[in-house]
Amino acid sequence: MDDRVYKELRNILFLDIETVACAPNYQELDERLKKEWNKKSRFLLNNDVMTPEELFNERAGIYSEYGKIVTIGLGSFHYNDNRELSLRVKDITNDDERQVLLDFKQLLDTKFDQRRLAFCAHNGKEFDYPYITRRMLINGVKLPYALNHAGKKPWEINHIDTMDLWKFGDRKSFTSLELLAALFKIESSKSDIDGSMVNQVYYQDRDLDKIAQYCKQDIVVTAQVFLRLKSLETVKPENIQVL
Repeated sequence: MDDRVYKELRNILFLDIETVACAPNYQELDERLKKEWNKKSRFLLNNDVMTPEELFNERAGIYSEYGKIVTIGLGSFHYNDNRELSLRVKDITNDDERQVLLDFKQLLDTKFDQRRLAFCAHNGKEFDYPYITRRMLINGVKLPYALNHAGKKPWEINHIDTMDLWKFGDRKSFTSLELLAALFKIESSKSDIDGSMVNQVYYQDRDLDKIAQYCKQDIVVTAQVFLRLKSLETVKPENIQVL
C-alpha cells in the first residue's frame, strides 16, 4: 500500500454507537419529558395503532432527547509486523452514559491528534455525530475538539460518512450498511441481533455485552465498506483484532 494512502487511513477513527431509551418504559420517564414525548408522538404516529407508551419503547432510543448511549464502538487501521493493513476494534460500554462519554473524551484527548483526526461512520452525519455531541452537552461533558464545530470552516470538520460516499451526490438515496455489505460481499454484522432489538436486549435481556459485541462487528463492516468505497482491498480476517 502507498505510504500516502496509509497515512490517510491511520488518521481515521471508525465510530458506531448503540442507543436505548433513557428510561426502561414510558411510565418511568421524567414528567416534563413525558409531556414533550406526548407532543412528539402525535407527529410520529400516522394512525392510532400504537399508543405513546408503545411508541416510546420502540423508538425513543433513536432520538437524542429521549435516549442514551450505552456503547461506543471504535476502530482504527495500523500496519502489522508484516506491513499488512490491520484493523483494531474496541468498545466503551457502561450503563452510566456519562461515564461512557467521559471515557470517550479522555481517549480522544490523550491518544489522538484531533486536528488531524477524521471520524468515519455510516449515516454518522445524521445520527452518530450529532447524537454524541448532544448527549455530551446534556451530561455536562465538555466537547472534544474533533466534535466541536464552533468557529470551524466546513472543510475543517473531518466527518466521513460511508452513506454519503455511496450517494455520489444523490440526495434521495438512503442505503443501509447491511445492503452495502451484501453488495461488496462483506460478512454481515447481523447475527442474532440487529439495531431494532437493542432496546429490548438492554432492558429485558440485560445483556450489555451482547450489544457491545454487535457494535464492534458493525465497526468491522463499516471499515471494510469504507475501503471498498475507496477502491482498496479489505483487511484480511486474520488481521482484524476485536478487543
